Amino acid sequence: MRILSGVFADDRTGRQVTTGTPIALLIDNVDQRSKDYSEIRDSYRPGHAGYPYDIKYGVHDYRGGGRASARETAMRVAAGAIARRIVPGLSVRGALIQMGELGIDRDEWDWAEVERNPFFCPDAKAAERFAAHLDAVRKSGSSVGAVIEVVADGVPAGLGAPVYGKLDGDLAGAIMGINAVKGVEIGAGFAAARLSGEANADEMRMGNDGKPRFLSNNAGGVLGGISTGQPLVVRFAVKPTSSILNPRRSVDRYGAEVDVTTKGRHDPCVGIRAVPIGEAMVACVIADHYLRHRGQVGESPRWPFPRNPG
Repeated sequence: MRILSGVFADDRTGRQVTTGTPIALLIDNVDQRSKDYSEIRDSYRPGHAGYPYDIKYGVHDYRGGGRASARETAMRVAAGAIARRIVPGLSVRGALIQMGELGIDRDEWDWAEVERNPFFCPDAKAAERFAAHLDAVRKSGSSVGAVIEVVADGVPAGLGAPVYGKLDGDLAGAIMGINAVKGVEIGAGFAAARLSGEANADEMRMGNDGKPRFLSNNAGGVLGGISTGQPLVVRFAVKPTSSILNPRRSVDRYGAEVDVTTKGRHDPCVGIRAVPIGEAMVACVIADHYLRHRGQVGESPRWPFPRNPG
């Protein structure tokens, strides 16, 4: 990656310093094998975006490196590295919590374990099961989906807006903008539909620091589109990649029925690579809302409010 503008090395301090101008980054797409797609350039891979691209634009980049390629997300990760430095005290961490039908034991969650296995998995035993399962999927010529969870700690209370520009709405939009993502949930998410009002409500008490303390976090750190100061919790589902060795029935761009097989290098589980991408998108959204809040509101009002303001 090359930094083209917006940063320079300050000889006085020896540190990289931003200049206030836009930061431009460039990543060259040098490790690609477009020939792997030459045999299916006119055929639509089932589950891939070739058909709707053709319908909308009359052309689609069949070489595997276009807008529907996960390679596009590399720059998002680079931008996320900058975004993480904008909000003081912000920590954004992601983990793969499910692969296909296999899930983790949440009682075994260990953030340190995420850095010790190739799956970004917080459960060491689950990571071993994932490895065996993925090897079987690869040998069968197929692919498998995954669920990723991203947790942001240190998110200030008050970020977001009540209607337009909801924090959770923007998070959902950003995560859905990642290739192959098919579902997003905040906090308890879809599981909230099975809870009672008493169980779902995050009760509050006063903490020793003079701030409210939530007794649970089913809201995932967002209420009414605005952050509560709790950890922000986002989960998203990544579909199995459509580039598989096993033949699938389809049609080509000329209307003929065909069988499609994708050859070459393809990840049997693209959800693994989605972990740092999800972290980056969450960091970008939080940073954006932090700057918006600072520009629109400035300092938030002091809490708790006085009972008899004078």
